[in-house]
Amino acid sequence: MAEGEDKDSKTEDPTEKKVRDAVDKGNVPFSREVPIFASTLGMLVFLVFFLPNSAGRLSETLRDLFEQSDGWRLNNGGDAIALFRLLFFEAGGVLLPAFALLMGFGLAASVLQNMPSLVLNRIQPKLERISPIKGFGRIYGAKGFVEFAKNITKIVFVSIVVATVMQSEYFHSLDFMFMDPILIAPDMARMAGKVIVVVLIFTATLAVLDVLWTRYSWHQDLKMSKQDIKDEMKQSDGDPILKARQRSLARDRARRRMIADVPRATLIIANPTHFAVALRYVREEGGAPIVIAKGQDLIALKIREIAEAHGIPVFEDPPLARSIFAQVSVNNFIPAEFYKAVAELVHRIYSTRSHSKTPGV
Repeated sequence: MAEGEDKDSKTEDPTEKKVRDAVDKGNVPFSREVPIFASTLGMLVFLVFFLPNSAGRLSETLRDLFEQSDGWRLNNGGDAIALFRLLFFEAGGVLLPAFALLMGFGLAASVLQNMPSLVLNRIQPKLERISPIKGFGRIYGAKGFVEFAKNITKIVFVSIVVATVMQSEYFHSLDFMFMDPILIAPDMARMAGKVIVVVLIFTATLAVLDVLWTRYSWHQDLKMSKQDIKDEMKQSDGDPILKARQRSLARDRARRRMIADVPRATLIIANPTHFAVALRYVREEGGAPIVIAKGQDLIALKIREIAEAHGIPVFEDPPLARSIFAQVSVNNFIPAEFYKAVAELVHRIYSTRSHSKTPGV
């Protein structure tokens, strides 16, 4: 009952993270009918392009073996091995292309559905895989019923097709007893081709339906409840309390770095106690004056204290201090509207320094 209620609560489409995690764990939609269709197509290619010639050569070898049996020496084991080697290579020439085509088409169909990836989690032993209850659910659940219906449908359909073709070719197949062995192989390939073509059309239809069903079922399995989405968002965004603490620590580190830069300032513009802005301007460095520190209340007092300790000029200009504090961030150049006011203060500093260096002053 609890499981039914849990499934009923999963009404939301899966998030991108849920889909990405499922793919990373190897949980991807995969239709078993697509490789079957591809293998059937490979068999048709084999029947049309490879079987007539290779089967004809094998038929010639077998005819020579039976019609001219006295020409084959079997005096010792070496002669027997040579005969078996010949038959093995002739039969391999017929069967090897079939195996290669079936394997190649089947692997291509699997790769085109989902690119292969190594997922160790899929091969780890899990108790639920040997649980009778879980196994019963897999066999008699919706997926098990769909697989059973597909298998029954394929068996019935193929049986009907084979019976129909054999019935239509019944009298012609009796002629095989009187035909040259070399001519039997093309006729058998033609008969098998008729069966394969019909089966191919059927498996193509079944593969399309199975792809749609598989992807729908996979999407349904990944659906989430509203609580799942909330938990995922909380996990992705992090704990709000922890994030607030991290932001606070980041602000503290930035404030300490800013205070440590105050001794590099050229001048301080202050609103006696509420605001303080530390500017740096050195002609050799070029560029406009840059704000290297700013603060309000206690931080403003701290900036003034450090400036006075290092002999940095402090100018009290409340409108200018408030404007720069509000409009310019730390480590940014002041905009053009402040050039004139700041230039006058810088000029006063350089003038004072030049007078202090004049002899006799």
